[in-house]
Amino acid sequence: MFDFRGYYKTANPLSSAAPEHSFGKLRGTDVGNLRGQEVERGWVEGHADFGDGRNNLCGEEFVNPQSEGTSWVNVMLGNGGPEPNLSGGMIPAVAPPFGMTRWSPQTRENYVSMCPYNQTDIKMHGFIGTHQPAIWMGESAPSEISAGLGEPITDFHQRGLPFERKDEYASPNYYRNLLDAGDQGKIRVEMTATSRVGHIRYTFDPSIPAVRPHIVVQASRKTWVLHGDQPDAKVPYYPQGHIKVDAERQEVYGWNDERQDHVLVGEDLPANNFKGYFVARFSHPWTSGGISYDGKLEPSVLEGNGAVLAGYVQFDEKERRVDVRVGVSFISIEQARRNIDLEIPDGQSLGTTSQTTRSAWAQKLDLLSVGGATSSNLTVLYTSFAHTLVYPYEISERTSSGEWAYYSGYLDKVVKGISYSGYSIWDTFRAQTAWLLLVAPERVGEMVQSMIQDWREGGWLPMWKNIVETNIMVGTHSDSVIAQAMKAGVRGFDWDEAWQSVRKDAFTPPDRDQDLSFADREEGTPQEVRAGLTEYMKIGYVAADLHAESGSRTLDYAYDDHAASIVASLVGAREDAETLYQRSKNYKNLWNERTGHMEARNEDGSFAGPDQGWTEGDHWAYSLDVMHDVPGLIELMGGQDNFINFLDRHFEGGHNLHTNEPSHHIPYLYTLAGAPHKTQEWVRRIGESDYNHTAGGMSGNEDCGQMSAWYLFSAMGLYPVDPANATYVLGAPFFDRLTLILPNTTTAAMSTSLGALRISATGASSDLKYVKNLTVDGEPWDSSRKVVDHALIAQGGEWVWAMEGTQQAWG
Repeated sequence: MFDFRGYYKTANPLSSAAPEHSFGKLRGTDVGNLRGQEVERGWVEGHADFGDGRNNLCGEEFVNPQSEGTSWVNVMLGNGGPEPNLSGGMIPAVAPPFGMTRWSPQTRENYVSMCPYNQTDIKMHGFIGTHQPAIWMGESAPSEISAGLGEPITDFHQRGLPFERKDEYASPNYYRNLLDAGDQGKIRVEMTATSRVGHIRYTFDPSIPAVRPHIVVQASRKTWVLHGDQPDAKVPYYPQGHIKVDAERQEVYGWNDERQDHVLVGEDLPANNFKGYFVARFSHPWTSGGISYDGKLEPSVLEGNGAVLAGYVQFDEKERRVDVRVGVSFISIEQARRNIDLEIPDGQSLGTTSQTTRSAWAQKLDLLSVGGATSSNLTVLYTSFAHTLVYPYEISERTSSGEWAYYSGYLDKVVKGISYSGYSIWDTFRAQTAWLLLVAPERVGEMVQSMIQDWREGGWLPMWKNIVETNIMVGTHSDSVIAQAMKAGVRGFDWDEAWQSVRKDAFTPPDRDQDLSFADREEGTPQEVRAGLTEYMKIGYVAADLHAESGSRTLDYAYDDHAASIVASLVGAREDAETLYQRSKNYKNLWNERTGHMEARNEDGSFAGPDQGWTEGDHWAYSLDVMHDVPGLIELMGGQDNFINFLDRHFEGGHNLHTNEPSHHIPYLYTLAGAPHKTQEWVRRIGESDYNHTAGGMSGNEDCGQMSAWYLFSAMGLYPVDPANATYVLGAPFFDRLTLILPNTTTAAMSTSLGALRISATGASSDLKYVKNLTVDGEPWDSSRKVVDHALIAQGGEWVWAMEGTQQAWG
């Protein structure tokens, strides 16, 4: 259990204030060499001591610019416990916000349900430039690089080198470790990265004379495809690759076609020409090289094609330090080379690269400041903030013409424009996209435009796009994202075209809708979108005996109809808006008066039983999954008293599983039912029990920022229960003071400050969790107004909450 007043060794457990820290102040003394030493001259405290045995000291250049927010980010938070269900699915990756490629130390092979790094491991196998957007999604064209001393070792398992936790430093902009190469010596590895280029520095410390350093670049590897959703149901998969060790250019380059999710969507979206290209460029010349297949070396062979393929280069025995820049592209080898020139040009130092990436994080994370929070609280807050700024990720690249272009898996070719991937929309439509509207509005228009491009190119808006659609999860919640953006006034995309894409979701069933069940991760299917829409439009629900996950689909489609109705209204399609509004009431068709719960139904109208038809939830959570019409749900359940009683039984019976998203809005329903003190009570409990500052600090998978967005909004005292409407339901703040500076832009240009949202709630940090009253910009807030428009939040202002330790009549 997480004590909300939790602390590190440096904090007073009875104090609600964080101790003073000295980030960026000198700590080191000269130790002369690498062997077993943790401190060197010029080293400073780079981030907080997270109490996990890792080193928190680094070179001063890697803490430039100074950033309070970045210094509280624990990149190991959400990396605890066995994979996959007891891990948050996070890794200690280095990349700027929304970076195309995330570079991470690699301690294990990654595939669906397995991340490339786990903090329980004791060997490092190199660095990986990963495009795996979440633990339950597949990798796409990763790049791997490693180093050693002596005879080159390219086999993944054999090349792993031990390390000690005390030698490991990890932050959003810089990673360092000390690897033990046995009787050969030690290797210090350091890494930073930009969006499309990894920058790695190896410092070799041989313990015997005449030992030569080497660097291995993996082109293709043996990996795994997961059939179904069980980690043990995996089969070997051998992507193809190409590599060239080019002595004239002093580069190693090539490609691989790995796409672990290729089995999901059938020939509808083959993406046959998909490849991830890479170019590794070295700061010092090598003396020899070769390739290997399946770990077997072929010295002096400098080019190859096939599976489990690697290239390696060897350096003179006197070489002690080598920088490697690895450019990555989805377009071509030449574009990967260009990405290096654009993002980390020749001669640029590791410190300069780190500074570029740290500046990007600081620009966002330092928008937030908090008063009355402990060290643990600050770690959760700023790490959560960082987690919300990873996805969707960029896949467009600046070409030789100066224009942006991207590989479209839908068209299977390169096209002009800006695009994103990694859309976990079933998760993130709930709160993460609302958070981006506040802190990264310059991105939202581009992201929506990217979704519309997917519709143009592939026929449908994305559900869970990972290069192409994967058909994972249910519902067309792109409809909600678009409605929310339009309600918030976001431009940068064509509203009429957005309506056309949303309208297709709402009125056009998928191919073979009456032939396929569309089960979770069912392979070789067409794009799923609203599977079961045929009977939904005919009988008002998705039938359990015709389609999988039918109960969740029905409720999600009702919500998506609500979102689509908003979009239709905003573009003047009044008749469609009314039709969709009426359809949004279809949630009522699942109410079983006899059992007092929502229940999936068969085509003949019979109920299918309480355990049938749900997606990552049960009949308790889904009985409350009506985010757009809470008054209608209250009436359906027999009135306010019965509704509150149902919520009480839901929470007190242990049915609220915050590990999964269908439960995220539920504690805020108390406020809408006239019992805000119970929202205030349960939201605070969840914040205390389901989040903490450690590697195991998340009760469930991060899911591309949604878990963290819930915490951030709840700490502010509000939550977007109905995101499509761009509104928020009031809760209660967690801390005495919180300020969020609001960027004033909806373009990709550098943002300027519009103002700030300043939240004051004296005593909240000391467990005063009940609201006595609220004033906004000096005016008393009518407690009957439980919902706040996005426009009011986005304009900033002074919100002063009067807090008490006992239940209040307010609201």
